[in-house]
Amino acid sequence: MSATLAQVSAKSPMATAIGYSMSNWRALTRFVDDGRMEAHNNIAERALRGVAIGRKNYLHLGSDSGGERAAVIYSLLGTARLNGLNPWAYLRHVLERIAEHPSNRIDELLPWVVAEQLRQSPEPVRRAA
Repeated sequence: MSATLAQVSAKSPMATAIGYSMSNWRALTRFVDDGRMEAHNNIAERALRGVAIGRKNYLHLGSDSGGERAAVIYSLLGTARLNGLNPWAYLRHVLERIAEHPSNRIDELLPWVVAEQLRQSPEPVRRAA
């Protein structure tokens, strides 16, 4: 690549690509040496898409306390996903029970506590209108 770089114009797309490859050589060789590594970071980007899309929405939360409440909801839904739950099914489960649920036992409604119960009950299929 160094020999080719010396032969092409410094402002050419080829020079840019070679420069990028050389500056990321360690990561490139690690990917080539370990077949388990992904060639892209789509999984990470997909996981952060909600944050990127919601960025402008967060400006409209109204106050710091509104932002804190949103953070709690996002954390609960993310934890539901990590426990293998459909976030909307989990949220429905909690909202159907929270009014009558004793406040000193609110931890019984956390995602990892209700995970097995929700996995056993089939989720009705919803069709888009």
